[in-house]
Amino acid sequence: MNLDFTLPSKQHATIVWRYREDFLSRNETIDGSAGLQDEKNFEEWLNKNEHNRLEETVEKGLVPATTYLVFDKDYPEPLLVGMIDIRHRLNDYLLQFGGNIGYSVKYNFRNKGYAKTMLKLTLAKCKEYKMSRVLLTCGNDNVASQKVIEYNGGILEDTKEYNGITTRRYWIELL
Repeated sequence: MNLDFTLPSKQHATIVWRYREDFLSRNETIDGSAGLQDEKNFEEWLNKNEHNRLEETVEKGLVPATTYLVFDKDYPEPLLVGMIDIRHRLNDYLLQFGGNIGYSVKYNFRNKGYAKTMLKLTLAKCKEYKMSRVLLTCGNDNVASQKVIEYNGGILEDTKEYNGITTRRYWIELL
């Protein structure tokens, strides 16, 4: 598995929109995508994504975040297997339910080690952002994400309930 983290750009419009449609056709949320599922078109999503990277231009109520497209370079053509979002700091909501990192893996690439590797590489990127520890969260019923987080050193702090949904909160120390 040879993964490449790439900042989204105009050249990715078609592949990102296909990724979005794949999730929506399965009635799945696209975690770690900076709100991709709620956008009407790629250009609006990309514009928001670029502005939300910096403290000076981040949308009110959000924190600066960097979203990466994750490609598997072992395939002959660029193959988008996942997306990952690094939130540079936490606000009250993220501290309780969202965490510093969100990610998604395309359906046909799940249970093949992509999420584990993506998170491992993301933790190294978090160090570049001068983060000393990160919070990851997942649904109490999301056993796959629990395993990915624990594999990468996540220590369960607690669970929180909101609107009938129980969220598990894990911390990972970045030494």
